[in-house]
Amino acid sequence: MDQTDPITRVLGEGIQAGVFPGAVLFVRHKGQIRVHQAIGQISSSSNSPLVHLHTIYDLASLTKPLVTGSSILLLVQEGRLSLSQTLATILAEIKCSPLGQISLKDVLSHQSGLPAWRPFYQSFSPVIPSEPEFRQQRMQAVLEMILKEPIDRASSSTSVYSDLGYMVLGFIVERVTGQSLADISRERIFHPLQADDLAFGVHDLNGDVSGRIAPTEEDPWRGRVLQGEVHDENAGALGGIAGHAGLFGTAQAVGQITKAWLDSFLGKPSIFRQEFVRQFVNAQPGTSWALGWDTPSHPSSSGQWFSPQSFGHLGFTGTSIWIDPIRELEVIFLSNRVHPTRDNQAIKAFRPQLHDVVIQGLSVSL
Repeated sequence: MDQTDPITRVLGEGIQAGVFPGAVLFVRHKGQIRVHQAIGQISSSSNSPLVHLHTIYDLASLTKPLVTGSSILLLVQEGRLSLSQTLATILAEIKCSPLGQISLKDVLSHQSGLPAWRPFYQSFSPVIPSEPEFRQQRMQAVLEMILKEPIDRASSSTSVYSDLGYMVLGFIVERVTGQSLADISRERIFHPLQADDLAFGVHDLNGDVSGRIAPTEEDPWRGRVLQGEVHDENAGALGGIAGHAGLFGTAQAVGQITKAWLDSFLGKPSIFRQEFVRQFVNAQPGTSWALGWDTPSHPSSSGQWFSPQSFGHLGFTGTSIWIDPIRELEVIFLSNRVHPTRDNQAIKAFRPQLHDVVIQGLSVSL
């Protein structure tokens, strides 16, 4: 590993500063992989295995664009959903709720008026039977809790980043398709794009994954250090399959999905149609949020140099995606910064520094 390389140096400084125990960086420019690098250890333990290129991370909110946004885009381009339709036309049980009058587009762009988060998981036992019927009961119970939340339409002129909104979007995808998010994403997105190292829960990944999974945090609700179980408690209460979190995978597998989005944006063959991709990655009025994606704000985790047309997303566990379609640049960074504790906030300063050094170190010009 070349310690004089500026990208390697910044990653090493992240390890030394305790930003994360280890990480994988994947960078592709104009279709060519320029960086695919693993650094550090999978945990803070002194005898921890080293991170490898195939290390599996809890992707957290990268689930939102990679699964929920992608699934809804496919359903829109097939004519099975419309961005302008209200939620009540999809979920009949909410037709008398204020939430029922909100459009699919407003939920996708975090302009629904729903609050950011609620500790719904505290109402449930962490022991979750595997039967699908049990998960359906949990989903219905969580939906009823969401319906009790006040809708602040004044916030829709800007945005309130809402896990609750994406839980509802996950329920919508499952209702329309008659399949779980795990099944629909595997069949319609991961398998066609050869991204088989993506899954809801590591038990659905192919091959032996022992020693490949980066742990996250010691969870008092579940009473153990989480490794291969979703870090997000609300997603955990839903059996690890939710519209806002739950996805696991490798950096290269994430890159298979980002490539499909970028290829479509550029008019190249893709499972996604260009007209819808360009609509989904366009920031909505009054907010940096697009549909399933974020765009650069000031300041931005993407740093100083990503173009205004860029789109990306962050994950609470220490993951991120940024795509610059003008430069034809994809930067995927996976870490477990929440190990051993989520109180570690150093990644906020690290992310823009990393993206700046990627563009400077690779001389990726416009």
